[in-house]
Amino acid sequence: MYKKIERINVLGVPISNCSLNELLNAIEHCITTKSKVIILSSNAHLLNFAYQYKWLRKFINQAEIVFIDGVGVRVGAWLLGHKTGRRLTYADFFWDLAEKVNSHGFTFFFLGARPGIAEKAAAKLIIQFPNLKFTGIYHGYFDKNIGSKENISVIRRINTAKPNILIVGFGMPLQERWLMENIDQIEANVTMTAGGFFDILSGELRRGPRFLTDNGFEWLARLFIEPRRVWKRYIIGIPLFLWRILKQKFAKKERLPEK
Repeated sequence: MYKKIERINVLGVPISNCSLNELLNAIEHCITTKSKVIILSSNAHLLNFAYQYKWLRKFINQAEIVFIDGVGVRVGAWLLGHKTGRRLTYADFFWDLAEKVNSHGFTFFFLGARPGIAEKAAAKLIIQFPNLKFTGIYHGYFDKNIGSKENISVIRRINTAKPNILIVGFGMPLQERWLMENIDQIEANVTMTAGGFFDILSGELRRGPRFLTDNGFEWLARLFIEPRRVWKRYIIGIPLFLWRILKQKFAKKERLPEK
């Protein structure tokens, strides 16, 4: 049995204050006990969406673990009086997860990114872990509407593969919406959201220098690398997130939007 993970209320979302070892042990436990769980990554971008949309808060609250994958969430938790450990971002910890999956004979299914990208990402892992098992890889460019032929086909592909860990990378909040609508039909022990990680792992999207990424400024590096795509998320989103955190800190009871 893995150690029960402390949860912190950040903008109405129960954030899991866990270390890397706690996260990896929880994943192993869920697989070996044949559980079916959702593990989500959280950053200020996701929590801004969750603040606005009740459906997203409700879905996030169903997850077994919502780990911190963004320095903004750490800052927000600190402003609310909570001490957290280091953020757990896929680009840093995924090699540790792959090592555990490899050593235990667990299996992956990669779902997301443009055609061919997830395959390149998997190939990078296999160089270091030649015996790493993938039961399936599929791109994220399909009709995700409920009941569409493509959506049904993708779910059938996952269920035929029956992976221990399904990694979904569609970007926020599309990946969360898709999982909310389809998770009951998906046969995987652990389903995790990873945003654009396949692009980084494959080498299609370069990451910022370590002196930025290791010191809380990965957002700044992303802003320089992809200004057109992410400027609103950071230039507008970060101040908005911090304002909402301060509202939570000083309000006795804050009513969240009911969209």
